Amino acid sequence: KRTEAYKEKATQRPPATPTPIAMPPFTGLKLTDKVKKANKEAKAKRTEAYKEKAKQKAEKAAKVVKSGASMKVKKKRTSCKFRTPRQVKAPKAPKYARRLVPRMPKLDKYNILKCPVTTESAMKKIEEINTLVFLCNLTANKKQIRYAVETLYEVKCFKVNTLIRPDGQKKAYVRLTQDYDALDVANRIGII
Repeated sequence: KRTEAYKEKATQRPPATPTPIAMPPFTGLKLTDKVKKANKEAKAKRTEAYKEKAKQKAEKAAKVVKSGASMKVKKKRTSCKFRTPRQVKAPKAPKYARRLVPRMPKLDKYNILKCPVTTESAMKKIEEINTLVFLCNLTANKKQIRYAVETLYEVKCFKVNTLIRPDGQKKAYVRLTQDYDALDVANRIGII
């Protein structure tokens, strides 16, 4: 009975009308053509971008090859200590002189040469090898000795050899050029 009552009520109700859904009209194959066209365009864009990237990469590589690849060389460390690098120091520009009178150089031409050596072997060198022998200041170097001999005795030096004797004094063998005679210079000094 109940089912019959329900059926009667259902027939009395107005039929439910479905709400229309807004759908695009079906155009058949045209939709797939649009999709294909869009896919083609996207693929073309991707290939263009890829080609552009590849071109830039190739240009960069060519530039490196042309200029020569500069590799950063790591400095070879030879000690375990790390010392801070030297810094650039500005040159001193004082407002006033710290000393009233500038110091005189300690090693002038008179302090470089102490005295000539007058031993038999030194005399032999004067006669045979055209060489004068002097005792010099311990701190004087060969250039200073050459300068002192050339200015004091007005000669040209060919070669200067030095040694430090066992007693701690410096001895210099000054060989003169062939234009000057060591015997004449020895006479002028008063060795002979």
